[in-house]
Amino acid sequence: MATTSEKTDGSTLGYEQARDELIDVVRRLEAGGTTLEESLALWERGEELAKVCRRWLDGARARLDAALARESGDGEEDGAQAASDEEAAASED
Repeated sequence: MATTSEKTDGSTLGYEQARDELIDVVRRLEAGGTTLEESLALWERGEELAKVCRRWLDGARARLDAALARESGDGEEDGAQAASDEEAAASED
């Protein structure tokens, strides 16, 4: 097994890389057969990987929320403009 220091630094991992490595860590822990020290090292690596995944997911959620807020804001402005245009057309009649 590669030690934590031999693995890629968690801050440079993409979501998919961190998720895949986390899955491997969980499988190894569930399979058993490791020493207490190895199990603790795996657990610590798993915690680090879970934090990396959470940061990626939180960032993705923030981007989605921002996009939805922009879309919602654009829709309100478009609706307000349409109402204004209708009022102007009605006053011309």
